Amino acid sequence: MHTLGRSGVEITGLGFGAAAIGNLFTEVTDEVAQDAVSAAWDAGIRYFDTAPHYGIGLAERRMGAVLSEHPRSAYTLSTKVGRRLEPTPDASGDDLAEGFAVPATHRRVWDFSADGIRRTLEASLERLGVDHVDVVYLHDPDNHAEEAFREGYPALEKLRSEGVVRAIGAGMNQAEMLTRFVKDTDVDVILCAGRYTLLDQRALTELLPAAVERGTSVVIGGAFNSGLLADPRPGVTYNYTAASGEVLERALGMKAVAERHGITLRAAALAYCVAHPAVAGVLVGTRSAAEVRDCAEQFAVSVPEAFWQELRDTGLLSDEAPAR
Repeated sequence: MHTLGRSGVEITGLGFGAAAIGNLFTEVTDEVAQDAVSAAWDAGIRYFDTAPHYGIGLAERRMGAVLSEHPRSAYTLSTKVGRRLEPTPDASGDDLAEGFAVPATHRRVWDFSADGIRRTLEASLERLGVDHVDVVYLHDPDNHAEEAFREGYPALEKLRSEGVVRAIGAGMNQAEMLTRFVKDTDVDVILCAGRYTLLDQRALTELLPAAVERGTSVVIGGAFNSGLLADPRPGVTYNYTAASGEVLERALGMKAVAERHGITLRAAALAYCVAHPAVAGVLVGTRSAAEVRDCAEQFAVSVPEAFWQELRDTGLLSDEAPAR
């Protein structure tokens, strides 16, 4: 278990990310989704992360249904604020424009105001069926920096001081604004998605050193860069778009090195994320029980030092990148 900043909130090194069970890109049945959450529990995972954005509430409902079978004190739960859900008068059509294969029953409203954050959190608690979450992240405030820092962050700080939540932070698919959160606020944790992986080390320059200096914990999402590092082959996505030939070639090179050392690229990708001293854990977005079990098995693999050295010697990994 790892503690998030000075909050006292603990998470397991491997966490369950719920975007996939919110029907990210393709539909997942209730049974398959709930089996995935149950498999995570059986594998010893005790950190579960979700968001209203994931399937416009579907992921929260599905996750809450399974976690209701366990004592609330036995796991750590995080959700996100910044996208408030409003019912749509005409619920025809789907939500695929936002990436989720669900009916368009609601629309997302960007809202980092204090009132919006409280309303969004209250709605999440209702969908999850719990009386509290442990961690709340400001979700993707990329184009709303002014409101997020002026209103959103102080609102989270107030919720923390009131004891409504125990840890607060921000989650984004970039490193630059997360660095500002670390340096200019008193967040406990930041969730950095896709920017500290075997293929993208931009968080290594400023974000992770700042987190170490400030005592801020980092949770890594997108360890597989949306699929390429899980199974590099033509047609697989990299950061949710088609992988270029150059990045695919690099991933295939890493896979070949991994196979020479008797491990999988998936094991190396997970091990790399948690090797940095700032990192408290890594979230995996899995959509089936089989994927969950595989990730748990790969996370437990001991990656040989010779593998990391070969990556460095061949220029596939920076010399500054810590690894285990």
